Amino acid sequence: MFCGCGGSDLGLIGGFSYLGKYYDRLPFDIVFAVDFDKYAVETYNQNFKHKAVCADVTTIDFENTPDVDMVIGGFPCQSFSTVNPTKDTNDDRANLYKQIVRYLETKRPKYFICENVKGLLTLQKGAIIRRIVTDFQRVGYNVDFKLLKAVEYGIPQRRERVFIIGIRKDCVFSFNFPAQVCSEAEAVPLRAVIETLAIPEQKYYFSQRAVQGVKNAKKNMKRGLWQDLEAPCLTITSHLAKTSMNSRDPILLVKPEEELYRRFTPREAARIQSFPDDFILNKSEPKSYKQIGNAIPPVLMWYVAKEMSKIIGESEVEQVKYYYSPIQLELQFVCEGGITYKSKRKIEQQ
Repeated sequence: MFCGCGGSDLGLIGGFSYLGKYYDRLPFDIVFAVDFDKYAVETYNQNFKHKAVCADVTTIDFENTPDVDMVIGGFPCQSFSTVNPTKDTNDDRANLYKQIVRYLETKRPKYFICENVKGLLTLQKGAIIRRIVTDFQRVGYNVDFKLLKAVEYGIPQRRERVFIIGIRKDCVFSFNFPAQVCSEAEAVPLRAVIETLAIPEQKYYFSQRAVQGVKNAKKNMKRGLWQDLEAPCLTITSHLAKTSMNSRDPILLVKPEEELYRRFTPREAARIQSFPDDFILNKSEPKSYKQIGNAIPPVLMWYVAKEMSKIIGESEVEQVKYYYSPIQLELQFVCEGGITYKSKRKIEQQ
């Protein structure tokens, strides 16, 4: 569910290159994906052979969806974000995880993967994450969760996200979260994805009036957050299109002596999120920024999905199906000699 522009799906499938490393094709194929944002679906459909549909997950009759073995949902995070001081943790968006619970209760897949912001762990002194875990356990799943740092998986961004893993209680195996591939001290620097600071497009630069506004701001305010190219970037958010010098979003200092600053281009933001350069972005820059900021970094999901494929391969599998839930629905996966099977009958050579 909640496929967005496809960051999670790309990570689940694999078979892409990023910063000189090839991320192997994983034994998953997506056969259905859904999101309620028609512009995100538009971007998604430019990048994947299978086409996502635009729908509200609350209106989907899960009884009429295929039986699958895994469901994934990066349910909306705005209600749990530490950046949003006015959030309501009981609003409709905060309760969209219950659509995943509804699916689990209806279709009984063997596994699920959910992702959300780190605020999920601390809000109301941990009451929110306990409530979510309890709801998943109530419908028959063993649940584990962990805060993963993108910077520890070869991504030049200090993004931290909670991954929640569920395994149906009659399945006796357990999941191991992926081991970090580097320490924060060894992290990939922002310079790896910024080809040049000084770019010709003037629309990305801040005016001198904006610079002066920052200089006049209170010293204790987090403003003018220009990034050190030799270190990872701060978290890329969904409102980069509205980034100002007086926001908490990361920006670039182009020429210190001239006090010249600019925002990231959509492609630079996508690179910071670990999208490969051949991923097609939305033609609208504001929509592109939003979709990139909302996405799960493909490389981070790849490491999680790889660990999931290991336990599936070790415990069963001749056939596994994957159902992508936010408004992101289904994936069929199989792994037997590089051949995809359905009903134990060979139907196509990969």
